[in-house]
Amino acid sequence: MNTPNRLTPAKSGSRSRRAAPQPSFLARNRGRLLWGLAGVALVGMAGLAFLNATSPAYACTTEWDPAPTSAPAPSATQRLGIAQTDQGRDHVSLGAFVRYALCPPATGNHYNATGDGPIRPGVYGPDDQATPQGWIHNLEHGGLVLLYRCTDGDTACSESGQAALNQFNASFPNSPICDIPKGGVGPIVARFDQMKWPYAALVWGLVLPLETLDTNQIYAFFAQQGERTNPEPLCPKPTATPAPTDTPAPTDTVAPSASPTPAAS
Repeated sequence: MNTPNRLTPAKSGSRSRRAAPQPSFLARNRGRLLWGLAGVALVGMAGLAFLNATSPAYACTTEWDPAPTSAPAPSATQRLGIAQTDQGRDHVSLGAFVRYALCPPATGNHYNATGDGPIRPGVYGPDDQATPQGWIHNLEHGGLVLLYRCTDGDTACSESGQAALNQFNASFPNSPICDIPKGGVGPIVARFDQMKWPYAALVWGLVLPLETLDTNQIYAFFAQQGERTNPEPLCPKPTATPAPTDTPAPTDTVAPSASPTPAAS
């Protein structure tokens, strides 16, 4: 007699199991990837900051070298300063690069932000940052800017040279028209190497080239030209006094007619 087949019972604990899903590469390395991206971002930001710090804020097409002005007539008062071609006066965003056609620029595009343009009046040392985009706005409001150069042979950056510039600033007079004390909008004393002379005094549109720090001439220049050419004055400009009208000449008196001669009797 044939014995019926019996199913062999499954062994205890031998249930079929599915393999657990493996985490993706992204999931396994999420932390390291995030740290890596953060590192790249930091390096990029540091590189950008370095470029901004080392890139020039402005450039000059030409170092201005005007022809000397003719001497005034013996009876005339010498007008100090040389007129420079207008280079505009648009406002640019903070940090914007500006190219000036003529340097040092007595006009031009500039910042319009508190503390950055106009900038704080005073003496800026050789390593202090004071760019044209800032101090041109001071010129626009009637301030005087005194620039000094620090190339080979120049003395403005020496200890004695800086002391002389500080003395110039300390003795600076009130402005000639608005009577604004020093420190209101000027003077600005700043280093500027892209020019033909060791020193240059500027008001809006006018440059006074100087081979030495002639403080008396700078004060005279400001007294003559200060607050007269700037397009945004801080007080009303004086109006010209009208010339007196000529007094009309007296009319001739008509001579009386002669009395008729009596007829002969």
